[in-house]
Amino acid sequence: MTDTANPAAEGAPPADSHNMGYILSIALVATIGGFLFGYDSGVINGTVDGLRAAFNSQEVGTGFNVASMLLGCAVGALLAGRMADMFGRRTLLVVAAVFFIISAWGSGVANGSFEFVIYRLLGGLAVGAASVMAPAYISEIAPARLRGRLATIQQIAIIAGLFCSFLSNYFLANAAGGSTSEFWFGFPAWRWMFWMELIPAAIFLVALFRIPESPRYLVFKQKNEQARTVLTSLFNAGAADRKVSEIRDSLAKDHQPRLRDLIDPVSKRIRPIVWVGIGLATFQQLVGINVIFYYGAVLWQAAGFTENDALLTNVLSGALSIGSVIIALLVIDRIGRKPMLIIGSVGMAITLGLCAYAFSTGQLVDGRLNLSDDMGLLALVAANVYVMFFNFSWGPVMWVMLGEMFPNQIRGSGLAVSGLFQWGSNFGITMTFPLLLGSIGLAGAYGIYTVFAFISVLFVVKMVRETLGKELEDMEG
Repeated sequence: MTDTANPAAEGAPPADSHNMGYILSIALVATIGGFLFGYDSGVINGTVDGLRAAFNSQEVGTGFNVASMLLGCAVGALLAGRMADMFGRRTLLVVAAVFFIISAWGSGVANGSFEFVIYRLLGGLAVGAASVMAPAYISEIAPARLRGRLATIQQIAIIAGLFCSFLSNYFLANAAGGSTSEFWFGFPAWRWMFWMELIPAAIFLVALFRIPESPRYLVFKQKNEQARTVLTSLFNAGAADRKVSEIRDSLAKDHQPRLRDLIDPVSKRIRPIVWVGIGLATFQQLVGINVIFYYGAVLWQAAGFTENDALLTNVLSGALSIGSVIIALLVIDRIGRKPMLIIGSVGMAITLGLCAYAFSTGQLVDGRLNLSDDMGLLALVAANVYVMFFNFSWGPVMWVMLGEMFPNQIRGSGLAVSGLFQWGSNFGITMTFPLLLGSIGLAGAYGIYTVFAFISVLFVVKMVRETLGKELEDMEG
């Protein structure tokens, strides 16, 4: 199928025609990495009780077991840009797929915290690499006018992965009679929660060998004929020649990418665009979204829900998230990135504030927060609306912008540094939540996330520039 913006003259394909079916199939394969990113992040949600019981860990130990993957994510994201410039985008995704398989198996067989953390670190390396390379790869094969929508598929895949992990956790725990109860072959259900990831991880590995390398990487490696072949299959021969020339001219303006390129040669300071990338990556986590994704079962049990009801609430959050990202997919290339970020920040600030208020009215009974029916309903509705605002805005838009906002010369390095801060912030929020829960309670924790959401509004208004409709070769640093 060929999609065109202008009618062809005399039967010749227009300059901007593109093979939409092929482009979409490539994007879908790349976003399986996003699915695994979401699955690997969300599966931990239903296993916290099992980890605590199996490894006899307390708050700090449990927090580290949950957050350990994020250290690997930070390293994977930091190394991904440079490794992708050296070995290729697709090659890096193949390595990530292998690590996903090893991590899924090992996390389920681990018999101690140290062994478990090692396997989760490997999974984190895969998640970190996939989180920055999948959207970058999609941005490099997509036409400018469709880039936002195609890159947003990555966020749909992430949320679909979260949703499937929540659904799998719920059914496994329900079938076994609890996450710590024995299930198939005498293994507890929480171990099977990890092993279920082996199925999509194996599919990802096989599918990656069916997609081409990024044409921008091929031009960078002076493999112009291979790049022209890929671009011809994506667009047409005329557009391929033009694109190869544009990419080559863009890369010829400078030298081989390196981290020092992030520093402006004139001012000797870090380029402003790098600070914007760091800010986007950091604020996406400081609003506390992964507290719900990683600790949803713990959070709702702390608010008085049973384990079964808490896991079912996670499924509801996942379904609403998918709906929100689909809406974002439909509008991101129409209303732009910056307006969506502003809408999301305002909505999250309000709903997080309502959550904090609802939690502040509760009474502790036997270590559990007891909310009135009205306040419990308010907390549940506000938390799910908050998740919807996040997944309409900061969830997909941050990844879209990181994949497209940096000039060609610093894209790999900019993604690496932004990814490092994104996963570092994620680790900080995830590691501190059990401590905050035990010290200042849910109301205090959500009050902190509310403040960060308000600050993110100011950041977007002042610092973020719109990238809608710009070619990657036209991005300024």
